[in-house]
Amino acid sequence: MKKFLSLLLVAALALTLTFSFVACSNETANGDEAGENNAEATNDIKVGFIFLHDENSTYDKNFIDAAVAVQNKLGLTNDQVIMVTGIPEGSECYDAAIDLIDQGCTLIFADSFGHEPFLLDAARENPDVQFCHATGTMAHTAGLANFHNAFASIYEGRFLAGIAAGMKLNEMIANGDFTAEEALIGYVGAHPYAEVKSGYTSFFLGARSVCPTATMEVQFTGSWYDEALEREAANVLIGRGAKLVSQHADSMGAPSACEEAGIPNVSYNGTTIEACPNTYIISSRIDWAPYFELMITAVQNGTEIPTDWCGGIKEGSVKLTDLNTAVAAAGTQEAIDAAKAQFEEGTLKVFATDTFTVGGVALDEETLADVDTDDTWTAETKVVSEGYYHESEFRSAPYFDINIDGITLLN
Repeated sequence: MKKFLSLLLVAALALTLTFSFVACSNETANGDEAGENNAEATNDIKVGFIFLHDENSTYDKNFIDAAVAVQNKLGLTNDQVIMVTGIPEGSECYDAAIDLIDQGCTLIFADSFGHEPFLLDAARENPDVQFCHATGTMAHTAGLANFHNAFASIYEGRFLAGIAAGMKLNEMIANGDFTAEEALIGYVGAHPYAEVKSGYTSFFLGARSVCPTATMEVQFTGSWYDEALEREAANVLIGRGAKLVSQHADSMGAPSACEEAGIPNVSYNGTTIEACPNTYIISSRIDWAPYFELMITAVQNGTEIPTDWCGGIKEGSVKLTDLNTAVAAAGTQEAIDAAKAQFEEGTLKVFATDTFTVGGVALDEETLADVDTDDTWTAETKVVSEGYYHESEFRSAPYFDINIDGITLLN
């Protein structure tokens, strides 16, 4: 009897072990299968990028570099990421978007302001495709679930770059190169749009935060990318006595003119140290990688893309290139780091209304801006409170289009 019971217990134990082994095997197999399915779902995407120019434009290169970085990070193949360059701000953008859809893209991004109305037309006709657009203004009023705008609080980066400019002016003043009253900054701007005005104003306020006698002159080119015009604009400013030149334009025209003239330069969207080692100081730029990763993973996971997204220094979307210590003034990095820490704490406001005037008067809480863009360009939104102008908080794209005291527009 005991022998029978022992045999029975052994059989039961064997059956239990066998069942446990099978159960564990099935769990592992199902887990692997689920993992494979999730991997397939994660990678089941094709994204198209529409760029205004190619890598010869510092503006577009900044986007292209971010797209390549995110493609590599997410493990997407070249078949899953299609980039088209040289797409003008016209119906060509719509055509490019439709072509990308025909190639299987379910997510499309365009990088230039003038692309927006044509990308919006494509979005209206293709509700199953997600469309994302940089620097645009229409997503928050368009009412489309598949159309999105994105930008960054680049005014923070420009303010920091302005500090580097102001520190350099102070050094040259201390060296006796010119007087404090002669601390003139030249700025090459593409168009007199809010994006450009916000940029050069924040740069100027950064410079003046350390060099209070600084003034600025702005020369517009009427083009985002025209090397000859940008070089000519820089030379005009230098000829008028500019002691340092910065820019919101996309070619090497202005930095090259500065290198030839021996004038310090703060560039934009990337370092120019190789071509301009004797004059380049620093550059601010938007890092689009955080947003590209956000929009791609949202489509992969079936979650919503924010209608209007804005990243800053905290999010890693606003960055400075390495400081060229061979040209920058002593103490510049420390001054930048101190201001950057204040941005991260939320205690520094670029457009604090006690730091500038308009016609000799500070902005008040009745100040309006054109946030909800329409055909009449009507200013309808109050944007000043708590002692500062709330740039890029009511929508991502800049709307600061005010001409402040200390800055002169030449054309």
